[in-house]
Amino acid sequence: MNMLFRHALIPGLGRKDVRVEGKKITDIAEPLSLTAKKGERTVDCDHRLMVPGLYNLHTHAAMNLFRGYGEDLPLDRWLNEKILPAEDKLTGSAVYTGTSVAFAEMLRTGTVSCSDMYFFSEDVVRAALDTGIKMNIGRSLVSFDENADFSKDARFLESRRVYEKYNGAGEGQVLVEMCLHAEYSNVEAGVREVAAMAKEYGAPIMLHLSETEKEQNEGIARRGMTPLAFFEKCGVLDSRVSAAHCVWVSDEDIALMAEKGVTAVHNPCSNLKLGSGVMPYGKLRAAGVNVALGTDGSASNNTLDMFKEMYTASILHKGFTRRPTDYTASEFLKMATENGAKAQGREDCGKIAVGYDADIVLLDTDAENVMPVYDPYAAAVYAAKGENVKMTVVAGRVLYENGEYTTIDIEKLKADMRNECENICQKIC
Repeated sequence: MNMLFRHALIPGLGRKDVRVEGKKITDIAEPLSLTAKKGERTVDCDHRLMVPGLYNLHTHAAMNLFRGYGEDLPLDRWLNEKILPAEDKLTGSAVYTGTSVAFAEMLRTGTVSCSDMYFFSEDVVRAALDTGIKMNIGRSLVSFDENADFSKDARFLESRRVYEKYNGAGEGQVLVEMCLHAEYSNVEAGVREVAAMAKEYGAPIMLHLSETEKEQNEGIARRGMTPLAFFEKCGVLDSRVSAAHCVWVSDEDIALMAEKGVTAVHNPCSNLKLGSGVMPYGKLRAAGVNVALGTDGSASNNTLDMFKEMYTASILHKGFTRRPTDYTASEFLKMATENGAKAQGREDCGKIAVGYDADIVLLDTDAENVMPVYDPYAAAVYAAKGENVKMTVVAGRVLYENGEYTTIDIEKLKADMRNECENICQKIC
């Protein structure tokens, strides 16, 4: 459906009319200067703030199946004592349902695209295609045997199969990346195999990097170099890389990230909750590293609300450095939109601009926690919450509006989720 948004307040642009035709934004003009066309839906935006759709650059969507499980533990204990044993009990059905509910939560809170790292990849892709959300997916790969034949490893074969079958699916809605879980969960031969696969397909790579001080220090002790330097040695950085966390990267790591064009994905809520620390965002920014924003999974966050993530990131670095003027609301909105789209390889996304995909979120500026709006950037980053989202548009399709989904039977999905969680609880509780 073609749409004409009337009198929308847009950060950096002021009040504008915005026309959407098909998947694209085709006109941005002064209010009431565009004439409505036949068959075009007109959307009154008098009490609406229009922002680009948000990009969640690091998550494990199906981990909402473990929301509230294994709480108040540091990362290594949380992962090894709770999450990994529980994940061994999962089925494709559970992952499809959990992922679908996660995508519903994302759409309801203004996220239009995510980068998801998990397994049961075909079920994850099916959830994205069914709900309509954009997604970059990577099959999380681990390896523990230097002598393994990776041409016969089911996980590596799944990664290849998913790339060949689904990269570009849904007219570009789904993009597939190679995915390394982390330095500590892979042998060198496995890392080199992933780097070779990425080069073969021309695919990007997503991975976890230097999330904890222990991970960084043990990586240096094990390899004689930082995890990032190890990845560079193995050829990983020859591809476009998005690295989640980057809390304990060294100054040398940061310089290498800038040189190789690595995106650092900031996950402030998860990193704070697990006691992992704070990303050196100021240093990364000064070096020219592209920094995007992600929630991580909702087992460690515990929500997928990117407005909460923007707010946390923005106040965290002001407080950590005690220099509030160094960090502005506009840069954190860009981190959650344009920077994320760039990292996903979606160059015509992430902005309210002519020729860009119509990935649009409307926020209620008449809500008690948002009004009045003196500064649209401040309203979006410091005041708004996911609950203030009134409409989410993905590539010109309205997927969520005023509490209703257009592609999701939310009550049936919730019932399926309850059943899956009851089955899991019987196995792990």
